[in-house]
Formats: sequence, C-alpha cells, structure tokens
Amino acid sequence: MSRLQALSTFLYRRPRLALALLLGPPLLWLGVVYLGSLGALLLQSFFQLDHYTGQVVREPTLATWRALASRANLDIVLRTAGMATAVTLAAAVLAFPLAFYMAFRASRRVKALLYLAVMLPLWSSYLVRVYAWKLILAKEGILTWFLARLHLSGAVDGVLALPWIGGPSLSLSPVGMFLAFLYVWLPYMVLPVEAALERVPRSLLEASEDLGAQAGTTFRRVILPLAVPGVVAGSLFTFSLTLGDFIVPSVLGNSSYFIGQAVLAHQGTSGNLPLAAAFTMVPMAVMAVYLLLARRAGALDAL
Repeated sequence: MSRLQALSTFLYRRPRLALALLLGPPLLWLGVVYLGSLGALLLQSFFQLDHYTGQVVREPTLATWRALASRANLDIVLRTAGMATAVTLAAAVLAFPLAFYMAFRASRRVKALLYLAVMLPLWSSYLVRVYAWKLILAKEGILTWFLARLHLSGAVDGVLALPWIGGPSLSLSPVGMFLAFLYVWLPYMVLPVEAALERVPRSLLEASEDLGAQAGTTFRRVILPLAVPGVVAGSLFTFSLTLGDFIVPSVLGNSSYFIGQAVLAHQGTSGNLPLAAAFTMVPMAVMAVYLLLARRAGALDAL
C-alpha cells in the first residue's frame, strides 16, 4: 500500500480529523485575518485622538462615537446611504427588464452576446471607467454636446440648479455620481436577477397559463415573487459597494464628503484612526440591519 493510500485510509477512518483538516485553513483565515481585522477596527473606534499631541490615546472611551454622531458626520452617513439607496433602486429597475429578456425571450446566441455585453465593462480598469465618465459628463463632454443638439441644455441647467443634487456641471454633482455609480454597479444587479429568473420552473408558467391567468397576472403572482431573491442578492452588491466607494465621489463629486472619503481623510490626512474606524463600522451596521430586515421578510430563504 502506497503512502497516499495509507493516508487516505487513515483519514477515511477518522472523518472528524479529515473535516478539521479540510475546514481548518479557511476558518483560520476567516477567524484571524478577516474577523480579526474587523475586531481590531471595532476596538480602535473606542480610542480617541489627542488633538493637542496628535497621538491616539489607547484608553476605552465613547468620545469618538459621540464625535461620529455630530451633525456634520451624520450628514455624511445620510448622504452616502441616500445615494446607495437611489443607485440600488435604479439598478433594480434597469436590470429587471434586461434580465427578464435574457431568461425568457433571448435565444442562446443572443443571450451569450448579452452576457458578454454586461460583463465586458468589468474587464476594464475601474479607474479608467470612472475617469471616462468624468469626460463624458464634463461641460465640454459628449453628453452636453448631444443634449445641446436636442435643445435640452435648459433642462440640464434646471436640474443642476436644484439644491442637493445640482452643481456647476454634471461631472461635479450628485447627478454625475449617481450615473457613474449606476453604470459601474449595474452588472452586479443584472447577473443575480437573471440567475434567479433562470431558476423559475417553466412548469409553473404553463400551469398559470392553463388556469387562465393573463400574462400580467402570471408576472405579478409567479415570476416576480420568485425573482425577489435575485433582486435581494443584487441589492447586497450594489448597496454595499456604493456605501464604501470613495473613488467615484472623489472624481465626480464636490466638497460634500461620502463615507469612503471620510475614512480616507481621517486615516490619512488628519491621522484620526479612531474616527476612521468608527466610520468604517457604519456600512457594516447598515448592511447588518438590511440583512436582518430581508431575512425577516423571507427574501433570503431562496437565495
């Protein structure tokens, strides 16, 4: 008997040892590196920065969390959460028709081409795509030129004049950030929704038709409820990625900070590591609440 066969027999007779050897390395990585780093961040958030010496005072305190609850920092959290919510809702609205066509109407060749079209932007550099949108949305960009040919420049100026969402140009406004976020994260919504629609049993559609249900009724009563897990999965990506992103707001935004920018500024320029760690906890807490609500609604049962 070879050594490999002897080892295989030894592990076969000891299934618990085999399971420990199989799951040990990934669990060690998850527990020490991943969860350990998150625990270190949480611990760091209970320290504070001595603004006189610029040193981190490593004594437990809630001063950093009280600073996080200030009006300026709460505005950053609400601004980021609002953008993430808008991007997620818009991505779901845009992704569902495309995913529906791919799942139920497109031929195999067309479906392959649509898969390629959805995934093709992911093969290019993230920074290149964001800076490309900055050029597209600039005052001298192609979008402004195209809208001027359609005599819609006045409508754009009216949107930019609105409070909260306006700015000097589309490339320096929340509208521009919204468009860039939507473009960047849309594939992460299309693919989960399409996968959920692919799993819808065609027998249910046939049964609904045999029972006399109209197409709209079948869509509302059969297809849409079964597609909810895919929408939830896609929203987990789009919402969480928008919450933590700092590149798009830095390139296309104005002086109003988002959470990612605040984390970068506090741990870099000001050296306020405790406040940066506290800001990092915010997206994690928001996603935990979102997952809890989705679980209570039963949206995660079919994932």
